[in-house]
Amino acid sequence: MLQIRGIDHVVLRVSNIDVMRRFYCDVLGAEHVAWRPHLRLSHLRAGGCMIDLVVSDARREGCNMDNFCLRIEPFDAAAILAHLRRHGVALGEVRQRFGAEGNGVSIYLTDPEGNTVELKGPSDGQPPPKA
Repeated sequence: MLQIRGIDHVVLRVSNIDVMRRFYCDVLGAEHVAWRPHLRLSHLRAGGCMIDLVVSDARREGCNMDNFCLRIEPFDAAAILAHLRRHGVALGEVRQRFGAEGNGVSIYLTDPEGNTVELKGPSDGQPPPKA
């Protein structure tokens, strides 16, 4: 059984990253952490969580959520993969990704209605990714 510690981050598809970054930072009080131009993605700190804004041409009205990430602890990759496979869940690769606590191992999966869910382990203590 997985143990969810909380929401690590959400990823929103946006058409105008500057307008959205100003809204989330200047209006709602998030803090800009990093811009990754090769991904067209901004990381914003929102308390203990992150909001990632990614420029996307594939937006549809009302369908702008790319994925959400759940922080799992403990993160035993082999046990998590075995558990999900027993439930017939199709899995992506396990690898290092950036989240609210920093870089750490994670895995993508899809729920029964097609939503992308990321399961994330603890930070490796490394600094945020460079551009």
